[in-house]
Formats: sequence, C-alpha cells, structure tokens
Amino acid sequence: MAFNDDEQIPGTLNVAAGEDEFTVGKAKLKIINSATAPVDENNLRVLLELTGLGNSKERLGLDLVTVLDVSGSMRGERLEKLKKAMQFLIKKLSPIDRLSIVTFGTQAHKLCGLRVVNETSQEEIIDLVMKMHAEGWTNITDGLQTALKVLEGRRLKDGRSVGIMLMSDGEQNKGGDATTVMVGDVPVYTFGFGTATNSRGDPKAMADVLNGIAKNSKGGTFSDVPKTDGLGIAFAQCLAGLLTLAVQDLKLVISPENKSKVESVSAGDYAQSGNTTAEPAVTVDFGNLYDKETRKIIVDLVLPKVEKEVSSQVLKISYKYLNSTKTRELKSPPIFASIKRIGKSTPVQKEEVTVESSRIETAQKMKEARILADQELYDAAKNKLVEAQNLLEDVEIDGVNALIEALKAELQQFLIFLQSPETYKKSGRAYALAAELSHERQRHAAKGDAETAPSMYATPRMEEYKKQSESYEQGKPVPTAAEDAKEEALADPIGPISGALSLQIQIAIQALMSIQNILDSAAPY
Repeated sequence: MAFNDDEQIPGTLNVAAGEDEFTVGKAKLKIINSATAPVDENNLRVLLELTGLGNSKERLGLDLVTVLDVSGSMRGERLEKLKKAMQFLIKKLSPIDRLSIVTFGTQAHKLCGLRVVNETSQEEIIDLVMKMHAEGWTNITDGLQTALKVLEGRRLKDGRSVGIMLMSDGEQNKGGDATTVMVGDVPVYTFGFGTATNSRGDPKAMADVLNGIAKNSKGGTFSDVPKTDGLGIAFAQCLAGLLTLAVQDLKLVISPENKSKVESVSAGDYAQSGNTTAEPAVTVDFGNLYDKETRKIIVDLVLPKVEKEVSSQVLKISYKYLNSTKTRELKSPPIFASIKRIGKSTPVQKEEVTVESSRIETAQKMKEARILADQELYDAAKNKLVEAQNLLEDVEIDGVNALIEALKAELQQFLIFLQSPETYKKSGRAYALAAELSHERQRHAAKGDAETAPSMYATPRMEEYKKQSESYEQGKPVPTAAEDAKEEALADPIGPISGALSLQIQIAIQALMSIQNILDSAAPY
C-alpha cells in the first residue's frame, strides 16, 4: 500500500502553466569537429557537449527519501558518522523541499513521511535521526520498496523532482534480491559504506546489489565509500546535484544531413533509438541534467564523396525536454555541424574530441579489466590497465589536461587494488563498479578516498558542498541553500539569462551559415 501522508508546500499548490521556455530547464549545446575534410568519401568524428544551465531561483522543489541501514553492523562509529552526514543533508534543504526518512534492519520503518523542511521541522527531523539505533539483519529490499511507496503515494507531485538515496554497509541477508525491485523513473543513488573497515558479509555481494539497484534506475549512481569519514562528503555531493536540477526528461536528436551517414553514437548507457533505414535520426534519452553538468556524445559519421569544394552541413542536432509539470515539451531550434570539403585535405581532429575519445576507451578497458579480475585472471587484468595507461601517455595534446590526469590517477588506483586477490575482492571491485557506472552516465559518484579521489564529473555546487561537509565535520555551521544561491549569483551574474542569450546567438550564426551554404552551392565548378 502506498503512503499518502506527504505534507503540502505553502504557496506552491498551483504550478504556473504558461512558463517561458528558458526559465525552467535549460541546456546549452556545443559542437566540436574538424574544420575541413577531403572531397572523397571519408570518416568524421563529431563531439557534442550538452550542458545544463539551471537557475537556483527557479529550481523545482525536491522530494527526497533517504533509505538508511541501521542493521546490527552499523553500531558504534558507523552509526554516528551516518547521523552526522544526515544532519548536514537536512540543514541544506529548504522550505520548497520535502524529506522522508526510511530505516531498515530486519524490516523497514518509515521514521517520517515527506516533511516540508523549515526551521521547525529541521529540528524535529534531526531529533528522529539522533534517536536511530542499530540492530537486526539487512533487508535492503523492504527499505527500497518502502521508499518507493512514499513517492508513489504523494498527493502533490506536479512541479516536483524526486530522488532516493540508499546506503548500506553489508550484504543483504533478509527480504530477497533488491535488484529485482522495479523503480520506474525514480533515480536511486546508492552508497556502499565501510568496505575498508570490516564490512559484514561478502563485499562482492554488497557491491553487486547496490550497483545493480543504481544501474536499474534512470540516472542513479553507485558510490563506494570505503572509510567511515567519507560518507558525509558522498551524501553532500549527491545532494548538491539533486538541488541543482536544470533539465528533466532531456532528449537529444541527431540527424544526418546531405547524404552523410551516422555509423555510431557513443553516449554511455543512455537509451538510444533510431539510426535505421526507416528512421536515420538517432534519439538519446538522458533523463535529468544538473546545473553545469555536461553530457559528451561522440558521433562517428561517413561523409559522402562530393564533386567540388563546398561548405556542407553534415549533422543536424536539436534537444527537447519537458516543462516543470511535464505537460508540455519544449524544443530547441536545430543546430548544425558543418565542415568545408577541400581537395585532399587531411582532417585535424580537435583536442577536445581526442580527449573524450580517450576517456571512452579508458573506461572500456577498465571494465574489461574488472571482468578479467572477476574471473580471477589478475595478471591479465593488470596488463589491460597498463595497456590503458600506455594509450593515455600517447595522447597528443598541448600541455597538461585535467581529465587525462584524472584518468591516469583512476587507473593507478585500480592497479593498486589488483596487487592481491584479497584487496581486489575487499575494495577494488566496488571501486571499479562505482567508476564504471559513473563513466557510463557521466555523473559524479564517490569512489575510494573521498578527500583525494579525482572528481571527473563533479559540478561546482558538488565541489562547494564537499568543502562545506568537511568544514561541518570540524564544527563549522552549514550555509543555507539560499546563501549558496546568493554566492553563485554573485559569481555568475548573467547565469540566469545565459541560456536564452546563447540560443539567440546560435540562431544568428546558423542563419549566416545557411546563407553561406547557399552561396557555395550556387558557385560554378
């Protein structure tokens, strides 16, 4: 039975129906490709970058359910660290947000329904958290199902974003397989806690379940938190994303132009459709996108032979998303990837394209190494990672690239975990799975040492919340969400209108390029 005890939000019972296209849910598209290509048939690699452009003043209210393991193995320091992490999370929510807390041991308990988070309720919810105690088995399934019932039973749903944060420190040993629970479109962010400090049960089984739950959800991630000190940071950075949702139900549409052909689209594990004879356009479903979070897409094209030198549009790209009430689809005008076909020219690949191609290849080799290690072929797994390291060393770029350096650090950490079967099984596998899903979704997830691990996909708000969480652990007060928004506005005063300005500039550029294409096509041989 679903719950229906969610509290109403003061002043938000009626969501505006006639919102401007650029005020709720924004994205910026960037196209990167070689400037020229030969007139003969050839291959072209295009990089698309889709970035969220949110506005704190117009963000959707969040309905968040935290699902917390309070089984017997959480006694002592682990439970205290969990309480501290939850206090920070509660203090960061605002009166447009609602929070429900579900705990599970042998069975799940709903400590509170979806409560509006204001000054009064903050103290009441924190009091519930401080009274949590650890006992019993680990019934992840019941905890997850209870959280879903909380969200399913809501009376107020329009104009709300949702999320589930689920943490556990042990192997599920009660209630069946949680990976079989159907979570629908609800993103579930899971946290494997304390694997480096004698986690109860089988670390492999715990990682499989938590990674499986996240992977089954739309946009969820699995965070590996081996040390108890890392939970606060992991929770804080996850919350930072949820509180900066820019676009929901985002879809990217990629269409070949002028007889070019799409060979492949590399967009992680996001669902794709099309690229058939009947429907040559490719649609990628990204779901939700945070403010300043980027999805990079590699499109491999085959360009046809042309009879003369000409500037040509080879790819048409547009994106669409739903408004806050999910009643109206908002669409961008088409944007084109163009290239100049010149004689026997050799295309020069842009550095950004090279770096992203290297990231995809490195992530794939890490996955292959993890599969080899699961088969206890540890030497072969290490060789695969060394192969990836060598490929990164051979990448031709100017100077030092932060992403390439982060990939090198990730490979080196994985190699350390592969030094013995014991370290791989205890810590390495969870690390690898967290990295794997993070790469597939291009979304930040904690892995390894939260204080020093590279943050390839962390947004500015995530980095700020990491600092605030560390300060809170040292006894400093937590800035409110309103104070965070004010600081961001001062740092980026044109941010709220940048999406609309950028789009108008792109439209003007495309109009000029279309005129140039007409002139080029009309030119004599």
